[in-house]
Amino acid sequence: MTDSSPALVLDSPAATDAEPVERTVNFKLVLLALAMGGFAIGTTEFAAMSLLPYFSVGLGIDEPTAGHVISAYALGVVVGAPILAVFFARMSRRTLAMGLMAVFAVANVLSALSPSYHWMLLFRFMSGLPHGAYFGVAALMAASLVPINRRAWAVGRVMLGLSIATVIGVPFATWLGQALGWRWGFGVTGVLATITFLMIMAFAPKDPPRPGATPLRELSALKNRQVWLTLAIGAIGFGGLFAVYSYIASTLLEVTGVAPYWVPVVLTIFGIGMTCGTLIGSWGADRALMPTAGILLLSNAIFLVIFPFVVMNVWLLTGLVFLIGCTGGLGTVLQTRLMDVAQDAQTLAAALNHSAFNVANALGPWLAGMSIAAGYGFASSGFVGCALALGGLLIWAIALWDSRRTGI
Repeated sequence: MTDSSPALVLDSPAATDAEPVERTVNFKLVLLALAMGGFAIGTTEFAAMSLLPYFSVGLGIDEPTAGHVISAYALGVVVGAPILAVFFARMSRRTLAMGLMAVFAVANVLSALSPSYHWMLLFRFMSGLPHGAYFGVAALMAASLVPINRRAWAVGRVMLGLSIATVIGVPFATWLGQALGWRWGFGVTGVLATITFLMIMAFAPKDPPRPGATPLRELSALKNRQVWLTLAIGAIGFGGLFAVYSYIASTLLEVTGVAPYWVPVVLTIFGIGMTCGTLIGSWGADRALMPTAGILLLSNAIFLVIFPFVVMNVWLLTGLVFLIGCTGGLGTVLQTRLMDVAQDAQTLAAALNHSAFNVANALGPWLAGMSIAAGYGFASSGFVGCALALGGLLIWAIALWDSRRTGI
């Protein structure tokens, strides 16, 4: 997070519904605080997948059933993002971000203390509720700090927290879960969320409430066809990545036949790829937004169809996992696209982007789990993922055609 100026007066040129805030702030520290929240969220979201073989044993369930825990978190995101974005649209964004992190911290500690499978489902659902709304409000806060032609750069820095979580946070939580028990892998997220709360309180500017941001105005986003098409690209297209990633630990242990210490290594490689993809995606989105989205979707489909053919070779598999991770830059691209098409309903649209990605987070593991349970093996998740990526690419083509036809 670098720029030539360490501080500025926050007077948002990018967020169309933002109130000017007369305060000199260090925007790099604000972005760091917001990215820390992304780091906490990314750690728990992806670590749940890598810890799946361990908490399935601890809770006395099989691995396809344990996949429902991942889906419960995703469902919480899908439900929580629009509800919280609509009903708290008038609230100061700084206050809302802090409140969401507080809820997130408590819910993850409860997840770590879950006494049974059904309690785990409930607490993971609760953990997911603040996810989408946090990323939505964080993206808008970040965009308000920079000129309009650098929005994707600023949003990418927030999303970079999630990507770096896959490099550092997820492998660490996975190692912690292996060494001390899976509950520690979830409990550490509560600590990260608490740190985020304190950083936002210390560094983010105190913006006023937004009395003009009514629930009805936010709901106007749902009338926009381009908003729905953009969300559908993420909901379907990103499902391919989750179809494979959700079962990557099981694939490595049961198909590739590696030692357990290889799992955090491969997850780190995936995270490095995702970090690279976020940087490249934000750079491309500031220059050619929709073409960048199309390239990422097509690349994802190609990498995923190759996956089943390399699962027996740990070196080829690790290289491919890196490439699949690179396509994770799609999140920043679609977040920026929603800022262009959402008009006055910025908060809801920004939050719904993460609802869409968590529809993908639920859909990918569910469909891949069906394939695995039907006897096709963990490698079949690649074919399932490829089909979802191609579905997202088809929706992208429809959105591009509609955008050129309507000029939106």
